[in-house]
Amino acid sequence: MRLFSDESEFAVDMSNMKLTHVPKDLPPKTKILDISQNSISELHISDLSYLSGLKVLRLSHNKIWYLDFSIFKFNQDLEYLDLSYNQLQNISCHLITSLKHLDLSFNDFDVLPICKEFGNLTQLHFLGLSATKLRQLDLLPIAHLHLNYILLDLEGYYAKETESLQILNTKTLHLVFHPDQLFSVQVNISVNSLGCLQLTNIILNNDNCEVLTKFLSGLTRGPTLLNFTLKHMKTTWKCLVRIFQFLWPKPIEYLSIYNLTIVGSIDEEDFHYSETALKALKIEHVKNEVFIFSQTVLYTVFSEMNIMMLTISDTPFIHMLCPPPSNAFKFLNFTQNGFTDSVFQNCSQLVRLETLILRKNKLKSLHKVGLMTKHMTSLEILDVSGNSLEYDRDDGDCTWVGSIVVLNLSSNILADSVFRCLPPKVKVLDLHDNRIRSIPKPIMKLEALQELNVASNSLAHLPDCGTFSSLSVLIIDSNSISNPSGDFFQSCQKIKSIRAGNNPFQCTCELREFVQSLGQVSSEVVEGWPDSYKCDYPENYKGTPLKDFHVSQLSCNTTLLLVTVGVTVLGLTVIVTALCIYFDLPWYLRMMCQWTQTRRRARNIPLEELQRTLQFHAFISYSEHDSAWVKNELVPWLEKEDIRICLHERNFVPGKSIVENIINCIEKSYKSIFVLSPNFVQSEWCHYELYFAHHSLFHEGSNNLILILLEPIPQNCIPSKYHKLRALMTQRTYLEWPKEKNKHGLFWANIRAAFNMKFLTVQGVSTTNPDIVQGSTI
Repeated sequence: MRLFSDESEFAVDMSNMKLTHVPKDLPPKTKILDISQNSISELHISDLSYLSGLKVLRLSHNKIWYLDFSIFKFNQDLEYLDLSYNQLQNISCHLITSLKHLDLSFNDFDVLPICKEFGNLTQLHFLGLSATKLRQLDLLPIAHLHLNYILLDLEGYYAKETESLQILNTKTLHLVFHPDQLFSVQVNISVNSLGCLQLTNIILNNDNCEVLTKFLSGLTRGPTLLNFTLKHMKTTWKCLVRIFQFLWPKPIEYLSIYNLTIVGSIDEEDFHYSETALKALKIEHVKNEVFIFSQTVLYTVFSEMNIMMLTISDTPFIHMLCPPPSNAFKFLNFTQNGFTDSVFQNCSQLVRLETLILRKNKLKSLHKVGLMTKHMTSLEILDVSGNSLEYDRDDGDCTWVGSIVVLNLSSNILADSVFRCLPPKVKVLDLHDNRIRSIPKPIMKLEALQELNVASNSLAHLPDCGTFSSLSVLIIDSNSISNPSGDFFQSCQKIKSIRAGNNPFQCTCELREFVQSLGQVSSEVVEGWPDSYKCDYPENYKGTPLKDFHVSQLSCNTTLLLVTVGVTVLGLTVIVTALCIYFDLPWYLRMMCQWTQTRRRARNIPLEELQRTLQFHAFISYSEHDSAWVKNELVPWLEKEDIRICLHERNFVPGKSIVENIINCIEKSYKSIFVLSPNFVQSEWCHYELYFAHHSLFHEGSNNLILILLEPIPQNCIPSKYHKLRALMTQRTYLEWPKEKNKHGLFWANIRAAFNMKFLTVQGVSTTNPDIVQGSTI
């Protein structure tokens, strides 16, 4: 079961499902039911009684042989009933008055199945019937009805005598005859106000051609018959010309022949082109079973017709003659023939021609197509699509009639050079499905061009409207456009409609401006937006609609990006510099550099070897402001105790840097004495000396510091960068110089103990192997 429409219960399609009966489980709200092309042979009232809202019922191509219309008494809304192509022989006449379309054609009725109840079908528009014989008053019950269409199936008609049938009122009468028998129906059919007549399955030869013309005599008598159509017609050329001659003086304005087969021979026939009401002749799908004939005979009949519109399509015709000067052709359609570039060359008689269609022929030269139009001074519409047209510049400049405003050159093999061979005043130009790669800039000005279709080519860019100043409609989908220009809409301000989807858009920075410009244009202008506008590259964006592709201006503007990065880096540099200055980072870096170099030198030197290089017992570090105490008190006492000391003013080597001298003195001294005071704290060089001495330069685990507190130092007076001094003041024992003289002896005793004199002589220098005195602050 196939369900359709917005609400699935409204339409049910169960066609071609090998059903033998109407299903019982149909949705009760079904309004459209299709159970055609099955094997249903009977209908019962219970099959459809619960479908009270049913409006359309298709039962064609089944095996129903009897129908009682009373089964539809619960389907009072039924409007469309198709029972064609069944095996019906009888019906009952309990009809539903709501019917608008009733098709009983292609059944097995002996006579037309019309009863008096048919007269109640006042809403009926279409009626399909079938019969094997006709009676004049068969349709009398519906004489008062005004039908739009009557389909009469006469495939089984076999009457041997001339019969009559009066069809009082219908606009269109369609008669279907046997498809494999010579036309032999002899019925006088009269119809009031007939507007369209269609005959299907007509087989004629030279002998029975008159049977058809006689049959048509009564039908074509009325002045209202304007359209006459013949379908599936097989005839000789002689009979076809006779039918044309018969219809020429009739009031028919439009004559159409579909699926025409010509048999026998094609010889010259007399044809008198008298005054005619015929405006248009259309012949489509012609099969010619005559292989040897004079083409001039064939083409002359059509080229000399004094009508305005002629269509001959899908035929084996390879040429058409230039008509006489008196021709009235305004419309010529020769689609899908075998015409070549020679058609209508040097033909100056088609001065009234307004529309010429040569689609799907064998034209090859665009230059010759232009020459063909030279004398067609009224030509406005030219369609030469579906050929093999090319333009070679070696052919010379193109010549076109200046009146062409619509030109269809689609589905050819034209390249970029086509833009040098176009009518100057063309307004609508169709070039889709060609081999165009670009639109050359130095081309002729097409200032009148309003619509341009270049879809399905290989264009890489949108066109510049400088050449097409009046362009309002552009179709350029399915090309190779990857990065369209963002200023297209600025240069093409008259654009009212553009279709540029299904292109391989590269979603990169270059596309950003185009996407923004699309967003600023009305959705009515950009056709197919946003569904057919999708990214093709890069891979992570593939399939993403352009409307969802976003990239920041910063990442796309190199100058802005560089400025932003530069400002950011500059700002960070300023901040880092300020922080470095605030936290004395340069000082720490210098310290770390010197310390690292010293550690590298001392890393692999054993303690015994280091001791052999010692020259001093102690290195004294102090502030210059405390030099009086050092020189008057500390140095004399130490030298009196045979302790060899190192002082900067007498032991620093000239020419070396201060840092290098400090390190050398510390390395060559067994201990380092630091005289601490507020003055010491303010001296950067003193802190250098303390830093290097504390970092165990000679060996891990060595203890070589002696701290003397000359004056008390408040904790808040020690700068934050001297965190080593803070730590030493907190963690290590230091000797405090007493202000009272009676305590000086104890202070010197502690100094002596700190050295723990046990001398060794190395390179002429007395050294000690000290034990570090630990204890509380003195």
